[in-house]
Amino acid sequence: MNGRGQLILGIVIVAAAIAAPLIFPAFRAQIAMLWIMVLFALTWDIMGGQTGYNTFGNIIFFGTGMYASAVLQRDGGLDYFPGLFLGMGLGAVIAVALAAVLGSMILRMRGHYFAIATLGLGIAAGELASGWGFIGAGSGMSPPIFPAAPDVSYIFFGYLFFGLALVSFIVLALVYRTRFGLALNAIRDNEDKAEALGLKTDLYKVAAWMLAALFLGLCGGAAGNMLGFIDPRDTAFAGATFGVWMVLMAILGGKGTLWGPVLGAFVFHVTQELFWTYLLGWQRVALGLIIVAIVVFFPQGILGWVRARWPERFGHRIETP
Repeated sequence: MNGRGQLILGIVIVAAAIAAPLIFPAFRAQIAMLWIMVLFALTWDIMGGQTGYNTFGNIIFFGTGMYASAVLQRDGGLDYFPGLFLGMGLGAVIAVALAAVLGSMILRMRGHYFAIATLGLGIAAGELASGWGFIGAGSGMSPPIFPAAPDVSYIFFGYLFFGLALVSFIVLALVYRTRFGLALNAIRDNEDKAEALGLKTDLYKVAAWMLAALFLGLCGGAAGNMLGFIDPRDTAFAGATFGVWMVLMAILGGKGTLWGPVLGAFVFHVTQELFWTYLLGWQRVALGLIIVAIVVFFPQGILGWVRARWPERFGHRIETP
């Protein structure tokens, strides 16, 4: 897709995102969750797609932002909206600092060793939060109540998460065109050669994880308020759901691309909502079948399959004999 096509597609998506909560009032909660899913997929792809480091630990930054924001709102003595936005900022700062510390320790690992280490970190974070009384321990924590009707809150958070998703998309589009983006791709293609050419790969990997943590911390800080209750295992550090869905959505759409995670998030979220509506009781079985189908039939993702089938649409000229 050329630049003009991408611009037109972007304008259509922005217009649809603005109009959707007003046209479909019954689906405002689902629309807000859709933009969270887009953020999940985009941020996971920074490490998993662009850098080639498959992580199951990104949920740590989401949960950290969620708890940081809720604690500031609870103990800060602020009104709702100042507390919310300051809490989101605090969650982002803590998440970025956490990514810097954890990244400097475990990003020297590669392949499945790194993936297993991040999986363990996500589980450990959930267990730690479950035993910490200051944040409610296993009983969970309730953020402040939105000062308006539930329908209004879903409109507000829907637009807020859409704004975060849009900003993250634009930032990543710009970053991937810089030397930093090229360095991440070089690490993905052959890290040893990149190091031999003088690239400080550890610094680039840590910086990439910090960038993902920034947007996840902001997202988590607002998500707790929209959901209305923070459970350490099922909401904040939900590795079995959110943590896995991040990976699936990016792979489904086409990891290592800009539009792939967005497409994957749309397809996955809509499909999941349909399953929850029409296959209640069998929805997890159906999701399991989707996982198998993604791995078997779309190893390169939907965007990769389309690119291979119609390469001329993506600027690849095919010479015919």
